[in-house]
Amino acid sequence: MTAGRLVQWYKRPGETVRRGDIIAEVDTDKGAIDIEVFATGVLERILVQPGQKVPVGTPLAIIGEEAKGAAAPSAVPPTQPVPTVPSAEPAAEERMRQAIAAAVARSKREIPHFYLGTTISLQRATAWLADRNASRPVPDRLLMSVLFLKAVALALRETPDLNGRWEQGRALPNPAIHVGMAIALRGGGVVAPAIHDTDHCSLDELMKRSQDLVRRARTGGLRSSELSDPTITVTSLGERGVDTVFGVIYPPQVAIVGFGRIVDRPWVSGGQLVAHPVVSATLAADHRVTDGHRAALFLAAVDTLLQDPTRL
Repeated sequence: MTAGRLVQWYKRPGETVRRGDIIAEVDTDKGAIDIEVFATGVLERILVQPGQKVPVGTPLAIIGEEAKGAAAPSAVPPTQPVPTVPSAEPAAEERMRQAIAAAVARSKREIPHFYLGTTISLQRATAWLADRNASRPVPDRLLMSVLFLKAVALALRETPDLNGRWEQGRALPNPAIHVGMAIALRGGGVVAPAIHDTDHCSLDELMKRSQDLVRRARTGGLRSSELSDPTITVTSLGERGVDTVFGVIYPPQVAIVGFGRIVDRPWVSGGQLVAHPVVSATLAADHRVTDGHRAALFLAAVDTLLQDPTRL
């Protein structure tokens, strides 16, 4: 991915913009991306016009401090971070695969991965979910996937070293937990936009937000912060019949969690051999940031939370 095309501007020079405002739309290989600003100020000058194709990283506009009593001159240098082109123009599937291969190769080359896995009984979670959904209309029912997302988010509170980034040769823990949810695109490829503050979301809110992310990922309309903010990624191929998923960390993140399909397996409970629905959970982590002991504590926390879904 080397270039992108600006589709349209939603703001004009001289207008005040605030953190989180959507100011432009850019075409990417995975759909349209809404460009948002990360600071409050005045849109002083537009540098790229609609229809222009420019290299990735090209500044799109200059944002200055809010003028006091007079309009800010267009020649004033930028005092806030400037929006830039986040990715490329729509590309052929071969180009997308090359980009994915390059990202994976970089990850495996630079990040010392190590892997842990465990099998989690979902007997209690399944029963709790069935009871919770019994009186709900179908569109409002919860899926097991949101329990996975919430369990991961809450487990990160106990192992915060897994919730962060590796940048400039050092680990940078993130105080907020933004779980990225891997979403397969209809035309091929995967995106993993963030559900912001996942640990503070209720299960109902997580269900709505995850459905919204899937819809926007496949039809266009993801925000740039949703693609840049994930502090960890959760991937699942259970619906594809896969028992176990071993993920590749997406830099600069330092961990990725995988869930396989839910299957009935023999399980010893209370001294009795019974059938339980179980899922294989895996963790790939960056050895520069954490170790097997801490990673094992994380998976144990996920297991404990899924055994008591009322805590979610």
